[in-house]
Amino acid sequence: MTASNILAIDAGTTGLTALIVTEQGKIAARGYEEFHQHFPQPGWVEHAPEEIWQATLSATHKCLEAWGGDLADLAGIGITNQRETVVLWDRETLGSPRKAIVWQDRRTADICTELKTQGVEGRVSELTGLRLDPYFSASKLVWLARNEPHTWALVEQGRYAIGTIDSYLIARMSRGTWHITDVSNASRTLLFDLEKGEWSPELCALFGVPMDALPEVAASGGELAKSDPASFLGLDLPISGIAGDQQAALFGQTCFEEGESKCTYGTGSFILTNTGTTLQRSDKGLLSTAAWQAPGSEITYALEGSIFVTGAAVQWLRDGLQIVGSAKETEAIAATVDSTDGVYFVPALTGLGAPHWDPHARGVIVGITRGTTRAHLVRATLNAITYEVRDVIDTMPSLTSLAVDGGASANNLLCQLQADVLGVKVQRPQIVETTGLGAAFMAGLGTGVWDSLDDLRHTWQLDQEFLPDQSKTTQVTAEYAKWLNAVERSKGWADQGPVG
Repeated sequence: MTASNILAIDAGTTGLTALIVTEQGKIAARGYEEFHQHFPQPGWVEHAPEEIWQATLSATHKCLEAWGGDLADLAGIGITNQRETVVLWDRETLGSPRKAIVWQDRRTADICTELKTQGVEGRVSELTGLRLDPYFSASKLVWLARNEPHTWALVEQGRYAIGTIDSYLIARMSRGTWHITDVSNASRTLLFDLEKGEWSPELCALFGVPMDALPEVAASGGELAKSDPASFLGLDLPISGIAGDQQAALFGQTCFEEGESKCTYGTGSFILTNTGTTLQRSDKGLLSTAAWQAPGSEITYALEGSIFVTGAAVQWLRDGLQIVGSAKETEAIAATVDSTDGVYFVPALTGLGAPHWDPHARGVIVGITRGTTRAHLVRATLNAITYEVRDVIDTMPSLTSLAVDGGASANNLLCQLQADVLGVKVQRPQIVETTGLGAAFMAGLGTGVWDSLDDLRHTWQLDQEFLPDQSKTTQVTAEYAKWLNAVERSKGWADQGPVG
């Protein structure tokens, strides 16, 4: 009997999810494990690579135990991951000499400003489709070279490998046999020539990164590597799908045609539009990126609007302010009030992404009175998420609908508010874990579980559609305008220096 299930590993920013996906596109089992967030200084965010690996082992073990199936019925492994995060590891021991610098980290804002003053941003954008921002990987590597020269010397000597989370997990799963990434992850580093589909010697020289420390760039599907059973829970399987989380979600939403779009609500929110095999560029703050590449085919590209903090704002309500016990509570709490009572929240907790791109912006809450309650603040947080998405959608070609996914899309109030703010219908699929699903789809195409994109389209099923309330258009427009006023107040805050 032919193996017909895929193990998907979704290495997110706050936790690791493992899924068993059947050939019908259903999730047969899941396992989840959070890992620690490290904040050594304001604006700095780090992860311990070993903690991510242990979370991978734990989540996968839970998933396989819950599934209870025969390992022989697994056809392959698909991996999707938080992007732009930089990991170093020893090629021999696979241990990491330092914590990973996370995509949310803002420590390299001054390095990016320095490079901009040198007049190189235009050329960098031309080659990469990106912009000089701390979000991306290369400036993090410049910081490491400048601030941890002893560690960087071992990178230059070839002892330490450089990679994104996918590369690191593949190294751990394969006991160091493979050092690879795919085009979607490579395209987020500021080191990748987007048109040529390969590492750029010019960019590597600009950022001082040795090319031989970087992983080999592979297609997003096919038999790319193989897990080592002694290292990865007895699994001897092809690693046959790799994609950055947002590109995987676009694939999982079956947005295979040019112009099809999705929004994923995770730690941040990311709106991607498929632009086909044409590399399109934006002058309105959107990024050009590689979406995926089938074996032997051209790269499929996308335009992306990246919002750094949406779900993380809810996490902050839970862990930082401790005014909610869980993310699930936010819907019921926010529904106890009809409005925010004039409270507006700009969740620029790690700066602003698209379309503003201000790493020095910081979070702002305005309009607080003595009558303000936690319900008003929770509702203002949900509103802020929808406003941030509108910020990006307004820079894109006209949409008639938006496919949504990610953990927060299970919040019906959020989806309805999003439809009202955008003025278009919002469609939520039955399976909202589309990042893991997309990785499974890529892996399944690479191993023959599915034969075509049409096979995958048939697995997508609508859960609920949210239609905009046209009677609220005037009110929503006015409230959005006030929120934009608050956004302006948040800009440049961390760059203003001390008072007095």
